[in-house]
Amino acid sequence: MLYSCHCTHIPSNINADVRERSSAFPHSHNFPSLKVLTVLFRSSVQLICKIQETFQLNGLYKKGDIMLGGIFIVNFKTIFVQHTSKLTEIVLPYSFEISIFHWAQTMVFAIEEINRNPNLLPNITLGYRLYDNCNNLLIGLRATTSLISGDDEIVTDLSCKGLPPVIAIVGDPVSTHSIAMSRILSHFHVPMVSYYASCSCLSNRKEYPSFFRTIPSDNFQVKAMIEIIKHYRWTWIGSIATDDDYGQYAIKTFNEEVKKFGCISFSETIPKVNEKVKVLQIVNIIKQSTAKVIVVFSSEAVLLSLIKEIVNQNVTGRQWIASESWSTSAVFAVKENFHSFGGTIGIAIRSGEIPGLKPFLLQVHPNSDPNNSLLNLFWEKMFGCKLQENTNQNNETSARYIKQCTGQENLKDTQTAYSEISNLRAGYNIYKAVYAIAHSLHDLISCKSGQGPFENNSCADIKNVQPWQLLHYLKRVNFTNHLGEKVSFDENGEPPALYDIVNWQPTDDGSVKVKTIGIFDESAGPGKELSLNTQEMYWNSGTEEIPESECSKSCQPGTRKATRKGQPMCCFDCIPCAEGEISNQTDAIECIRCLTEFWSNRDRSQCVLKEIEFLSYDDAMGITLTATACFGACLSLGVLSVFLHYRNTPVVKANNSELSFLLLVSLTLCFLCALCFIGEPTYVTCMLRHVVFGVSFALCISCILVKTIVVIIAFKATLPGNNLMKWFGIAQQRGTVFILAFIQALICLMWLTTAPPFPTKNTKYQNSKVIFECDLGSVTGFSCLLGYIGLLAAICFMIAFLARNLPDNFNEAKFITFSMLIFCAVWLTFIPAYISSPGKHTVAVEIFAILASSFGVLIAIFAPKCYIILIKPELNTKKALMNRGAPDK
Repeated sequence: MLYSCHCTHIPSNINADVRERSSAFPHSHNFPSLKVLTVLFRSSVQLICKIQETFQLNGLYKKGDIMLGGIFIVNFKTIFVQHTSKLTEIVLPYSFEISIFHWAQTMVFAIEEINRNPNLLPNITLGYRLYDNCNNLLIGLRATTSLISGDDEIVTDLSCKGLPPVIAIVGDPVSTHSIAMSRILSHFHVPMVSYYASCSCLSNRKEYPSFFRTIPSDNFQVKAMIEIIKHYRWTWIGSIATDDDYGQYAIKTFNEEVKKFGCISFSETIPKVNEKVKVLQIVNIIKQSTAKVIVVFSSEAVLLSLIKEIVNQNVTGRQWIASESWSTSAVFAVKENFHSFGGTIGIAIRSGEIPGLKPFLLQVHPNSDPNNSLLNLFWEKMFGCKLQENTNQNNETSARYIKQCTGQENLKDTQTAYSEISNLRAGYNIYKAVYAIAHSLHDLISCKSGQGPFENNSCADIKNVQPWQLLHYLKRVNFTNHLGEKVSFDENGEPPALYDIVNWQPTDDGSVKVKTIGIFDESAGPGKELSLNTQEMYWNSGTEEIPESECSKSCQPGTRKATRKGQPMCCFDCIPCAEGEISNQTDAIECIRCLTEFWSNRDRSQCVLKEIEFLSYDDAMGITLTATACFGACLSLGVLSVFLHYRNTPVVKANNSELSFLLLVSLTLCFLCALCFIGEPTYVTCMLRHVVFGVSFALCISCILVKTIVVIIAFKATLPGNNLMKWFGIAQQRGTVFILAFIQALICLMWLTTAPPFPTKNTKYQNSKVIFECDLGSVTGFSCLLGYIGLLAAICFMIAFLARNLPDNFNEAKFITFSMLIFCAVWLTFIPAYISSPGKHTVAVEIFAILASSFGVLIAIFAPKCYIILIKPELNTKKALMNRGAPDK
C-alpha cells in the first residue's frame, strides 16, 4: 500500500494534543514512516494520510488481539530462455502448488491451537495475515510492507500508539527474499522467523539483528554433507548450486571444506532463468567428469529443468547428495526420475509429528472474504473447477467451458501431497516458529511489575506491545515442545543444528519413498555428530557395494603420491618407494628412509632388521670350506704319521726329517687357522684369526726356506774342502726357523697392541644387508703381516729356483720351487679378489687362498715322497736314491 499526505482544517483546540502526540513520534518504535511522508503542524491545519494504491495480494486472514504475519510461496512462475536466431523468453503462467499450501495452513493450525490452549497466552487471541509471494522478490517486498503498514484507509493518529499491524512475521522461505525483507524489518525491530531460509549470510547479527529461523544455517548443512563424504571416503566431488544467495554462499563454503581433504571436479551454477544451453552444458560436464558424487544446493523450482534433462539423457551411475531444499521433494522423488536419481542421499530438516493437523487440513472450505483468496485458489486447483465469484470475472463465452465448483466437494475424498503429513519437515519448522513467538509473548505477559527488562525495570504492556519488546523476549525464548524437542535460539538467532539424513529408495509398488537412515546432531560432540545406518542404504547401482568417487585410487603402503602436473591434488600417480624407504600408510605424501640397521621389506611397507651376513658354519659355503680345511688338516697329519712311521727310511732322512715334521705341523695349523675365519666374528676370533694365520704361514715358509738352504748347503758340502754344513747344523736350522717365525710374531704383537682387529657391522657395500665382519683395525699391520709372508715366499722361491738344476738325489728344490710358484700365484690372485668380493665372500676368498696355498705346498713337496714311501717302497733305499743321482754314460 502507498500513502500520500493531505492537509485538512482541524479545530485549534486540538493543536496541543497533536503537538503532544507528535513529540513522541521520533522516539516511537512503530513504523509510520511507511505511511507518512511529511508531517507539518500549523494552528489550523492537521496532516492526515490516505491510501494512494493497494497491492493485490493473495492471502489468508483472521482478526485477533495480536496479529502475526506470514509469507509463503504458493504460486510459481517458470521462465525458460531458448537460444534461437533470436533470444526467446517463454514465461509460463503461475502454478498453484498444492503440496506447499499446507505450510500456510500449518501456521493457521498452530495459531488456532494456541488460542485454544488456556495455559498459553490466556485471554489473548492471536490473529494472522498471511501472503503468497509467488516466489518473486518484488511481490515479497510488497507483502512485507503491507504487513507492517496495516490496511487502514486513513491514518490520523500520528502518535503511533496502540498495537502495530503485525507483531512478528513468519517467513520468508527463500534466503534471497529474507535478506531483502530483513533489511527493511530490522530498521523497525520487527522480528522475522524464517522456517526455510538457511543461507549462512543471515547469521550476521549486525546486518540482520531481528532475523531468527527454525532451520539450521547452511554452515551446518555443509558440515553434515562433509561428514557424509568423509564417512564414505569420497574425495572427487562435483558441486552445483543456484545463482542466488542460498546457493552461492553454500557452495562457496562447501568447496572450501572439501579442499581440506579432497578435490572439486567441477563447480557449476544453475541460472535462475532456465537457459536450455546452460542446462545442456551442465549435463555434459556431469557426463564427462569422472566424479561419481555430486552435491546440489538448489530449490525445487530452479532445479526442475536440470533434473528433467538428466533423466532425458539417461545419466546414471552418479551418487547425488541433495540439500534440504529438494531432498524430500515429492515432485522429484518419483518413479520417472528414479533410474537417474535413485539412492540420492539428502540432508533434510528434522521431521516432527503435529497431532490434529490432518483433520484440520481436511475441514478447509472456500471463503467469500477477499482476504482469504488463497483458500479459493486452493479449492479450484484441488478440484479443477472455478468458484462462482471467479467465474463471473470471465466473459460468458469462456465461462460455458469451465467446470463450476459447488462448494460441496469433500477434501476427504482426495489423496494428494496436501494432506500427506507423515513426514512433516518445513511444516514442523513453521509450527515451531509460531510457538516460539507465542512463548515469547507469554514470557512478556508473565513479567512481574518492577522486575522488567526495560527502562526503570518496567514491563511491556500487552495492550500496547511493540515489536522491539517482543524481540527482546524472542532472543531468550527456551521451551520444550510436545515432542520433547528443545526450541531456542543462539546469539545469531540459530536453532540447535539437527538434521535427518534421508535416502531415496524404491517401494514394492514401484513408487519412491524418502527414508530416514541417519541423523546429524551438532550437539553430540566432535566426531559423534553423524550417525548413519549404512546397511539400510540404497545405492544407485542397486547393489550393497558403496560407490567410489576418486580421481586416482589411493596409494597403498609401499608407494607415495606424485601429483600430476596441472591437475588437482586428488589426481596423482602412485610411485613405489625406493629401496631402503617405506610408507606405512595409505596415500603417503613421501617415503620414509629406514634407520641404518633397518631395510625396507619387499612391499616397502615397513622397515625390517637388515639380514646380518657372515660366513657361518650353517650355510653351504661355510660347510664346504670347513670340510676342506678339516680334510687338509687330516691330510697333513696323515702325511706326518707316515713320515713318523717311516722316519728311518732314506727318503725321510734325505729330506731333513725334523724340518719336514715341523713343516707338516705348520701346514696343519695353516689348514686349521681357516676355521677361525668361519662363524660369527667376536673380539677373540678377529684377533686370533690373523695372528694364527700370520704365524702359521711364517712358520711354514720359514721351514721351506731353511729346507731350501739346507739342500743347497748339502750339495755344496759334497764338494772337496767345503765345511759349510757344520756352520748350518740342526741348531742353526732350528734357530733360523724360530727367528723368522718370531719376527712375524712381533709384527702381530705390535698390530694387536696398537690397533687390533675388531668385529663390526658394515653397511657400506650392501644396503639391504649388514655384513658382520672383522675390521682390520690397522691396514698397515695387515699389510706388514702379508708383506712379511710374501717376502719369505719370494726369497724361498728365488733360492729354490737357483737350486732347481742340482742332481736328482738332492733335488728337493724342484718341488719347493713348484710349491712356491703355486703359493705366490694364489696370493697374488688373492689381492684383487679380496678387494672386489662383497660381504662374506671376502672372508671366503681369504680362506680359499689359505687352503689353496696350503694344499699346494703339501702336495708339491710331500706327494712325491709319499708316493715312493707308500707305493714304490723299492725306491726307498739308499742305493736307489744314489743311483737316481748318477750321471748318464
